[in-house]
Amino acid sequence: MKLHVTITGFFAVVFTVAGFAGNNVKGDKTAAAPAYVFEEEIILPATSVKDQYRTGTCWSFSTISFLESEMLRLGKPEVDLSEMFVVRHTYSEKAKRFVRLHGELSFSAGGAFHDVTNIMSEYGIVPESVYSGLIDGQKKHVHNDMDNALVNEVKSIVNSKEIDFQKVCNETVDSTLNNYLGEIPQSFEYEGKNYTPQSFATDYVGLNMDDYIEITSYTHHPFYSKFILEVPDNWSWDELYNVPFNEMNEIIDYSLENGYTVAWAADVSEKGFATSNKGFAVLPVAPAEKMDETEIAKWQAMTEKEKDRELYKLDKPVKELEVTQEMRQTAFDNYQTTDDHGMHIIGMAKTSDGKVFYKVKNSWGDYNKFDGYFYASKPYVEYKTMSLMVHKDGVPPAIREKLKL
Repeated sequence: MKLHVTITGFFAVVFTVAGFAGNNVKGDKTAAAPAYVFEEEIILPATSVKDQYRTGTCWSFSTISFLESEMLRLGKPEVDLSEMFVVRHTYSEKAKRFVRLHGELSFSAGGAFHDVTNIMSEYGIVPESVYSGLIDGQKKHVHNDMDNALVNEVKSIVNSKEIDFQKVCNETVDSTLNNYLGEIPQSFEYEGKNYTPQSFATDYVGLNMDDYIEITSYTHHPFYSKFILEVPDNWSWDELYNVPFNEMNEIIDYSLENGYTVAWAADVSEKGFATSNKGFAVLPVAPAEKMDETEIAKWQAMTEKEKDRELYKLDKPVKELEVTQEMRQTAFDNYQTTDDHGMHIIGMAKTSDGKVFYKVKNSWGDYNKFDGYFYASKPYVEYKTMSLMVHKDGVPPAIREKLKL
């Protein structure tokens, strides 16, 4: 249980939007007064919101969205890249490693940002129109059966007495993936030209995967070094750069201010992650210091459930947690912060009293009043961020020097 202490190039626009309170139907004109009004100060180019639906593939959707924005930043054409091409290859690579490690590895639908860049470097990429991962008339992604089948399959392989590695990994697992997602094309035509996945990645997408790095901030490893982040979804044991959390925050702001969006991996299980019905994520803290003696007595007499109900009404601006490096580390070590969800930060906004929120593109379709986007407060991002992926030029020069980039 968690403890609640509780574009092409750079351009900026100013646009006022409201964070609505109450669980109203999308588009309801009779909504209650907003808890927050956001003035968007930076909005960077992004492609349309997608829907991962009933899958654990947020890592692919968020990173693909990030890379699509990178193409727009560089003046390249807008394209809808295939998330399932990456998922398909990642599952195959993960199965091989699972077998080689005798089953001593996390094997699930989860993944990390670097899975996408690793797959694109090795296998290329294709457009969504070429490989959607939807077969037999499917309209949305539902992976429960496939995930379960693959888990059972790799466990059965490990438990068998005789293993023909090439056969079980390259035939058995790949056959299952083909049945659920479809076979990967070896070549295809797009906009009148013929490509392979590799040539499409180099000639059309044209991004250098070595330009993208991952950042985290924890004290159990030295700062300004790289380490393997110890979370189950980092199955490939890739290394991330470790910086103090104030510099992690600086990287986010510097990136956005210089035209670079940010892939964001975070814990979204906090009660203040109210993106469906409110459109924002905040970290409320008990306002005891603002209470008189009568109010303090009333607060102390409340049950924990009543306190939660009061804290998370979120019908007006709330005082938020002041985050420290030590709090981040404790939350990581105690499993209060876990690798829940990958998203895409594409902008920055401020409220009327100057509080900073980040505009986040999610992959849950058009699920809320902001058409699939939401606003995350700076304290929420400071506390709940597990890792970022950024273009290395989105790192401030002084920090780049410390990281030897």
